[in-house]
Amino acid sequence: MTYSAAENRYDSMPYRRVGRSGLKLPAISLGLWHNFGDDKRFDEQRAILRRAFDLGVNHFDLANNYGPPDGSAETNFGRHLKDDFKPYRDELVISTKAGYYMWPGPYGEWGSRKYLISSLDQSLQRMGLDYVDIFYSHRPDPETPLEETMGALDYAVRSGKALYAGISSYTPEQTLEAARILKDLGTPLLIHQPSYSMLNRWTENGSPNLYEALDQVGAGSIAFSPLAQGMLTDRYLNGVPADSRAAKARFLSEDAITDEKLHRIRGLHSIAEGRGQSLAQMAVAWILRDQPKGSPVTSALIGASSVRQLEDTLSAINNLEFTGDELNAIDEFAVESDINLWKQPV
Repeated sequence: MTYSAAENRYDSMPYRRVGRSGLKLPAISLGLWHNFGDDKRFDEQRAILRRAFDLGVNHFDLANNYGPPDGSAETNFGRHLKDDFKPYRDELVISTKAGYYMWPGPYGEWGSRKYLISSLDQSLQRMGLDYVDIFYSHRPDPETPLEETMGALDYAVRSGKALYAGISSYTPEQTLEAARILKDLGTPLLIHQPSYSMLNRWTENGSPNLYEALDQVGAGSIAFSPLAQGMLTDRYLNGVPADSRAAKARFLSEDAITDEKLHRIRGLHSIAEGRGQSLAQMAVAWILRDQPKGSPVTSALIGASSVRQLEDTLSAINNLEFTGDELNAIDEFAVESDINLWKQPV
């Protein structure tokens, strides 16, 4: 059946300006890290994407290596674009990234100009696009000069293959330097994509911390893994289910679900119940919470394995307000838990 987007798709989703740019993102965006490779039925993917857009999610985030197998999420998304979303392309924000291993040899990962531009060309081909809205350096490269990596992002924008430049998992110091280089080149840094959750608060540490650095350069942020790889859901309240991500050791090991973490998760669940939210809804709302200078997070990047899960998580936007007492209670349990899989080696 031909897809026609809901006419009221922009009625309930809040949209937030990305730093000091002209771009706005939905408060909640959809990431295609999981559930959009060849291991997921195509009709189930279609249902999730259609429902997301009908509910105001107009930002879809990908990377070259999303799958499995690597690249298949972009290929599948390209089919969905052609079948369903082609009439709405100018309403969509589509992002992709390059930095992790994608093909063999010395030019198949990290941050060289050779790899980044080749990868972007491949991503555009897989998705059937002339350009992406945001192209990210997926991770900093310790062996390639930052000038080269940022020069590749600048080229991507100047060539028309991307509209904006972004970075992911860069430290505050690296972020400031990357923004300086890009500014000198004439392509401002639009956005940073860090991991951030109630159990992974590295972005708040340091002087300046990441959000202070982003405010200084006028860039926004989109937080990935706001549910801590699924720990901040009801799935683990009574231990590790056999069909869970932790049991399957898929980016979360069973050993990571310690008694101490379970105590924190259960404490946060109790607070969420008092707010009339699921733990997942509160975790996303907390990411988007207002602070004295406003929320430092432009958008929370979620995943979804079903339409039902998508709808449940998106309901977080119905209650984004926190009292001071709630935030204090949350801080008793929402502490750094050493779960940042993307932390750079010292």
